[in-house]
Amino acid sequence: MELTFTSFQLYFCLLFSLVFAVHAKIYLDPSDYKAFQVIQRDLGISDYHPSFTRTPCNSPAVSCERRVASYNSVLKITRIVYESEQLDGFISPVIGQLSELRELTLSTNHLVDQIPEEIVDCLKLEVLNLKNNHFTGRVPSELSKLVRLRVLDLSMNRFVGDLTFLRYFPNLESLSLANNLFTGKVPASLKSFRNLQFFDISGNDYIQGPLPVLKGVEYISSEVSRKSLVPRRYILDVNTTRGNHSPKASSGPAQAPSPSPPKTKRHHKRKKLAAWLLGFLAGAIVGGICGMIFSGLVKMCLVMLRGGGKGAGPSIFSPLIKKAEDLAFLEKEDGLANLQLIGKGGCGEVYKAELPGSNGKMIAIKKILEPPKEAVELTEEDSKMLNKKMLQVRSEIKTVGRVRHRNLLPLLAHVPQSNCHLLLYEYMKNGSLQDIMAQLANGTTELDWLSRYRIALGVASGIEHLHMNINPRIIHRDLKPANILLDDDMEARISDFGLAKEMPIENTHMSTSNVAGTVGYIAPEYHQTVKFTDKCDIFSLGVVLGALVMGKLPGDIFFQDTAELSLVSWIRNVMISEDPKRAIDPTLMGNGYEEQMLQVLKIACFCTLDDPKKRPNSKEVRCMLAQISHLNLS
Repeated sequence: MELTFTSFQLYFCLLFSLVFAVHAKIYLDPSDYKAFQVIQRDLGISDYHPSFTRTPCNSPAVSCERRVASYNSVLKITRIVYESEQLDGFISPVIGQLSELRELTLSTNHLVDQIPEEIVDCLKLEVLNLKNNHFTGRVPSELSKLVRLRVLDLSMNRFVGDLTFLRYFPNLESLSLANNLFTGKVPASLKSFRNLQFFDISGNDYIQGPLPVLKGVEYISSEVSRKSLVPRRYILDVNTTRGNHSPKASSGPAQAPSPSPPKTKRHHKRKKLAAWLLGFLAGAIVGGICGMIFSGLVKMCLVMLRGGGKGAGPSIFSPLIKKAEDLAFLEKEDGLANLQLIGKGGCGEVYKAELPGSNGKMIAIKKILEPPKEAVELTEEDSKMLNKKMLQVRSEIKTVGRVRHRNLLPLLAHVPQSNCHLLLYEYMKNGSLQDIMAQLANGTTELDWLSRYRIALGVASGIEHLHMNINPRIIHRDLKPANILLDDDMEARISDFGLAKEMPIENTHMSTSNVAGTVGYIAPEYHQTVKFTDKCDIFSLGVVLGALVMGKLPGDIFFQDTAELSLVSWIRNVMISEDPKRAIDPTLMGNGYEEQMLQVLKIACFCTLDDPKKRPNSKEVRCMLAQISHLNLS
C-alpha cells in the first residue's frame, strides 16, 4: 500500500525526532565523568601526558556504552585500558564508582600502592589486568565478590600475603599471580573454578604445600618445596574437546583468551543496516547537524558553569580531599590567621590545620608569597628571592604533585591566591629527621637501631622510585635530614621538592647556572662542574646513612676538631682503621646489631666515592640495605 503525503510527513518527523534524540541527548553520566577525572589524575595522567583527555568516551583508552537511568539514556564507562603508558601514579578508590566497568587493564606501567578495596564495588568487572607494575600490599580479601571475572592478572608486582582472596570465581578463565611475594598455600577453593583454563603461580618464593588437583588435569609436579622457588611456570590448559587434558610449561607471560565475534551476527547487522539506510538517511543528516549544534551549546554552558579557566580554584592531587569546597576556609582573608603556626624559614610559613570532612586528618599548609606584578619598589635581591620561590612552587607541583610512593610526602593540593601560593601536605607529627638528630645530640630523646635502619631503607626506597620508576626521572638535589619527615609510624617521607629537576632517561647529566643544595650533602663533582646527575642524590644519601649510624650531622662541631674536617672523610678513615666501631653512635653499642651498622657505614662509603661512576645506583643501594637485615646478631 502506497504512503500518502501526510503519512510520509509523519514518518519523516518520527525519524527526525529519533535521530535528534540519539545525537543530542546522550552524554556521559556526570558521576562517571567526575570519577574518571580523579582516576585519570591519580594514575599520573596530567594535562601534558599523551593519554590525557577531557572527553573520555572519545579516547581510544576508554569505552562507553548506553544505559538507561531515570528514563533517560546516558553513557557509562565500561572499559579502561592504559597499557605501556609510563604511568607512575596509583589506582584511585573512586574506581568503585564506575558501576558498569567491565574491564580495567593497566599493564606494563610504573603504578604503585595497593589495590583499593573499593574495586569490589565494580560488580560487573570481567577483566582485571595489573600485570608488570610496582603494586604492593595485600590483595583485597573481598575480591571474590567480583563473580563475573574472566581474567585476573596480577603477575610481576610485589603483592604480599596469602591467597585467601581466591574464594569463588565461577567464571574465571585465566589466573596469573606469577612473580610476586605471596605466601602460604594455594587454597583448595581453586577446584571450584569450573571454567579455569590458565593458571600461573611461578616465581613466588614462599608458596607452600601441594597444588590442588583439578579433575582431568595432570600436574608436572604436585608438590612445591617450602624453601625453594617454584621451578617452572605451570599452566593448566584445558582443551575445548574435553577429551585430552595435558599440562604445559610456559616461559612467557599469561595471555588471556580472546573470543572472536560470531560472523553470522555481523552479517545480519550488515543486511539490517543496508535495509534501513535509505529510510534513515534524511533524518540522520538533519538530526546529526542539530545534535552537534546542541552538543556544542551544552559544552559551552558547562565550561561557563565550571569557571572556564585552568587557573580558577585549587588544584587537588589526592583523594584525601574529596571536593574543592573542603578548602574553602583557605580562601578567606583571615583563613590562616586562626591556624597554628608550626614553622617558619626560607621557604615561607608553615601552618597546621584539620582537613574538613576527613575525620580529624591533620594537614600542613606551606605559604609561599608571590611577587607582586608591579614590584618596582622591591630591591633586585628581594625580587630574585621571590622569583626563586615561584620556581620552587612550580617544581613541587610538577614533580611530587604527580608522584605517589609510601616514602615520598605527597602534595595534596595547591591553592593559588592573589598574593601567595598555598601548598597542602599530610602533617607529619614526628617532625623531620634533623629534629630527631638534634634531640639525640641534646640527650632529650632516643632512637634505636631498628628505627634508624627502617628510616634508611625508606629513604633509599623513595630515591629508587624517583630515579628508576619514573620517566622523566626526578633528581631531588637537596636530600638531607631536614627534608626527611617521619610519619606516625616513624616511616621516612622525603619532602621539599623545590629544587628537584626532571631528567629524561636518555640524558647523562644536566647543567645549571649555579649549585643548589646544602653544604655537607652536595656531591664534589656538582661543585666543580655545575653539572648534576642521579649520582649526586646518591652522594647525599650516603651522607644521610653515615649520619644515622654516627648520630651526628655534617655540621656537628665534632668534625671541626678532627683532621678530616668532614663527615665523609672521617668515616672513610675510620672504616679502614683497626677499630671501625668508633664510628657507631655510643648509645647503640652493645645491642647486638654492630655488624649491621658497620655494613651500613660501608654502603655510605660506596655512595660517597669521589668518582660518581663508581657509586652504586639507587636500586643497588636499596637492595644492599635490604640484605643486611638478614645478618646474624653478633
